[in-house]
Amino acid sequence: MNARTEPAEGETDAIARPPVVREFLLVAGLFLVYKFGRQLATGHTGEALRNAHRVWDLERTLHLPGEGSVQSLLLHSDTLVHLANTYYATVHFPATAAFLVWLYLRRPAHYVWARRVLATVTSAALVLPFLFPLAPPRMLAATGLVDTAHVYGPSVYGPPSSDHLSNQFAAMPSLHFGWALMVAVGLIAATRSRWRWLWLLHPLVTLLVIVGTANHYWLDAIVATAMLGAALALVHRPHRTVTTAVRGGEKLAAPVADDHVLVGAGR
Repeated sequence: MNARTEPAEGETDAIARPPVVREFLLVAGLFLVYKFGRQLATGHTGEALRNAHRVWDLERTLHLPGEGSVQSLLLHSDTLVHLANTYYATVHFPATAAFLVWLYLRRPAHYVWARRVLATVTSAALVLPFLFPLAPPRMLAATGLVDTAHVYGPSVYGPPSSDHLSNQFAAMPSLHFGWALMVAVGLIAATRSRWRWLWLLHPLVTLLVIVGTANHYWLDAIVATAMLGAALALVHRPHRTVTTAVRGGEKLAAPVADDHVLVGAGR
C-alpha cells in the first residue's frame, strides 16, 4: 500500500526482540490450538442448525442487511465469486502469519502485544462452539444462499459428516474476521504513515468475502469484533520511545504515548 512503515526519527520499540525459537513454538502452538481445538466441539448437528435458525431470525428482527445482497453481487461474475472463494481459502492464515513475522522483525514490542491479543481472542473463541454450536448460512436452506465454494470452487471443506480437519459448526465467532481486524489494528498502531488506515481494507474485504460466500452471518463478525475489543482492553498496547538526549553516542529514550491508533486499542 506504499505505507511508510519505518518509525519516525528518534522512535523505536521499547523492548528487545524475544527469542525466535520460543516465539516460533508459541505461535505454532496458537495455530495448532486454533486448528484442532475447534474439532473437539463437533457432533452437534441438530443443535447447530437450530441455532442457525435463531441467528437468522434475530438478524431479521434487528433489520441487519441480508447476507444475500452481498452474495448476489458476487454471483454476477464467475471470476469474482471464484476470487472470493480463493481469498477465503488462502489469505486467512498467511496474512496473519506475515503480520506477526513483520512485527517480530521490525516492531518487537508491538509483536508481543499483538501475539497476546490474538492468543486471548483465539482462546475465547474456542469456548463458544461448545456453548453455542452454529451452522453457517450455506447449510441453512431457509437463507436461500448458495454454497459458493462447493459450486464454483475452490473449497476448503468436505461434507460435514466426513470432514475431520475442521469443525463446520463453529461459525460464531468469525476468526477470519477477528484476525483480519487485528492485523489492521496492529499495523495501524505500529506504523506512522498517513496511509496506514488503508489496512482496514483487509478486514472489510474479509467481511464481504465471509458473508458473500455464505460461510458466516453478520453476527459472527459482530461477536468477533466485540471479543477483539475486550482483548484489546485487557492487553496493554506498547508505547513508542522518543529520543530525549544523546550522550556519548548512546540514545536515552523516554516513553511517549502514540495518539495515532484506533480508539481503545490499548485502554
